[in-house]
Amino acid sequence: MVIAKGKDVAPSADAVAPPGARELLLDTCSAIMRDGDVVDISLSELSLRSGLNSALVKYYFGNKAGLLKALLDRDWRAIVSSVDALVAKDGWEPEAKLHRHLWKVVDTFYEVPYLNRLTMRMVRESDETEARRIADCYLSPIYRAYEQLIGDGVRAGVFRPVDPQLFYFTVTGAVDRFFSARLVLKHCFDQDTLTEELRDRYREHTIDIIMAGILAR
Repeated sequence: MVIAKGKDVAPSADAVAPPGARELLLDTCSAIMRDGDVVDISLSELSLRSGLNSALVKYYFGNKAGLLKALLDRDWRAIVSSVDALVAKDGWEPEAKLHRHLWKVVDTFYEVPYLNRLTMRMVRESDETEARRIADCYLSPIYRAYEQLIGDGVRAGVFRPVDPQLFYFTVTGAVDRFFSARLVLKHCFDQDTLTEELRDRYREHTIDIIMAGILAR
């Protein structure tokens, strides 16, 4: 305890938390959801796996819902930044940009397979203002990127006209369904681990099918 003006004062969370505690909580939360194929966590498991006092969740995030919101923001910000950079890249043909994007989407969902399900959960459980913020900050930018990528390809004569809204659902559904299907893998194919080899096979398969469907030739 710290003595101040004759009273016992509990040390602040900053005084007892190790450096990088906030990031470690986010990383551990992500790992729990990825390993368990879930979009929820228990604070006791978070504390056990991170080695941190679960009271730090309240200090940094307010509550568990705040932790999940911070994780969603962290993961989506990285994705939107990557997509924006790709769309703005000079010297790349539309076909090369889309191919690279699809490659990255599969890799991203391999790392954070819970992302789409967590997004839908947070939208459902949030008030209208927060749900709109999530859509405006993270979902709409991806749709706008598809509008530009597809439009550029159509104008260049390499893509056939495709509805970017439906294309968004096609891509998202293809990766989300696969990387959230560990129970199907386990009971139908005797495989309950999403390995890098399986990821690579699915990446090639997905890119081949989607590109074949959009190319003009």
